[in-house]
Amino acid sequence: MAGSNRRSNAIIYAVLIVISIIWLFPFFCLILQSFRGEYGGMVNYLFPKEFSLKNYQFLFSNSSKFVRWYLNTLTIAVFVAVFQTIIIICVSYALSRMRFKGRRLLMNSWLVLGMFPGFLTMICLYFLLKLLGLTQAGAIPGLILISVASSGMGYYICKGYFDTIPKSLDEAAIIDGASRAQILWKMTIPLSKPIIIYTALVAFMAPWCDYIFASYVAFGNEDSYNVAVAMQRWVWTNDYQGYFTRFCAGGILVAIPVTILFMCLQKYYVEGITGGSVKG
Repeated sequence: MAGSNRRSNAIIYAVLIVISIIWLFPFFCLILQSFRGEYGGMVNYLFPKEFSLKNYQFLFSNSSKFVRWYLNTLTIAVFVAVFQTIIIICVSYALSRMRFKGRRLLMNSWLVLGMFPGFLTMICLYFLLKLLGLTQAGAIPGLILISVASSGMGYYICKGYFDTIPKSLDEAAIIDGASRAQILWKMTIPLSKPIIIYTALVAFMAPWCDYIFASYVAFGNEDSYNVAVAMQRWVWTNDYQGYFTRFCAGGILVAIPVTILFMCLQKYYVEGITGGSVKG
């Protein structure tokens, strides 16, 4: 019996290793190409003949606006992560702990509306932002507004986590004279670190990887591009063969912050997902 278990485990581990190699191989190729020092276009061999940092040096040189694009992306992602997390926490706490007329209808309506992809509203949002002066040169605050405005609709995972916290704690705090705001900030939030980190990571990732809305809102203004839009325009409007390795180097730099965040916060991320799916 023990021998059979060992064989089963060995097969499972072997399959997982093969899957991991297949999954990581494109990233490995991307890293190798970013350090290629010879011709900057696409080639038919994997390992560079000459390793060099010139592609990364180009990204930080005066010939490239990569730093500006990177900071644009970081600014949008940080603001969205902060404001969206605060709004989701407040909405989720209200729906989890308070009972009011129309509560169930409100939650169901938001769930139904959340099933429709956001890009269906692009034309309406563009003209609305244009009236407010938040397109092209004002695209950065416009993109922040788009991401934050409907953030309350993403309440369901966070609310599910709050539902797992005993309501008796709230009742005891109310008897001691605590207000709803004090219960939220001094009791519920300290007990909800996993779901808060999960919410912040998801909120950070959406604008960090956004291309559709960012290209639509910032269209025509190079200084307002985020990294995804800028690099796509980069390879379209320049010599793709000459910019391929620089594109790879930019992709590596874009992946670094997200990779570090997930490696450092993976434990809380998993706890947030599993905890938030227990109750609805």
